[in-house]
Amino acid sequence: MPIEYTIDHDRQLVMATGRGTLTGDDIFGYQKDVWSRPEVNGYDELMDMTDVEKIDLRSVDRIKQLAELAASMDTTKSQSKFAIVAPGDYAFGLGRMYESYRRLEGRSTKQVGVFRSRTEAMAFLEQNA
Repeated sequence: MPIEYTIDHDRQLVMATGRGTLTGDDIFGYQKDVWSRPEVNGYDELMDMTDVEKIDLRSVDRIKQLAELAASMDTTKSQSKFAIVAPGDYAFGLGRMYESYRRLEGRSTKQVGVFRSRTEAMAFLEQNA
């Protein structure tokens, strides 16, 4: 499976790891599967792209579509954070693009950060909002 995840209810955190080749279908499927669950509303999220070898979106327009979908699934009750670990340049660039689209999306309640290391990402998630 290209994206594996665990849900830590005690920490209110979804931790996902991408592996191998990620397609747009994989990413959209993960978004719909995990974030349609009412029990994770308002949780923080960590997406680790360290083990991703290739990203096949077919079009970078999918990043904007993903940001719109994700924002439409955000809870309006609280702010949360989404940290993307992207050591590779391509994944980092896509992550920054996603971060920008989320900022522009009026329905978005998640603060997004893109980082080169898991340590930096975890520090971001642990900071007080």
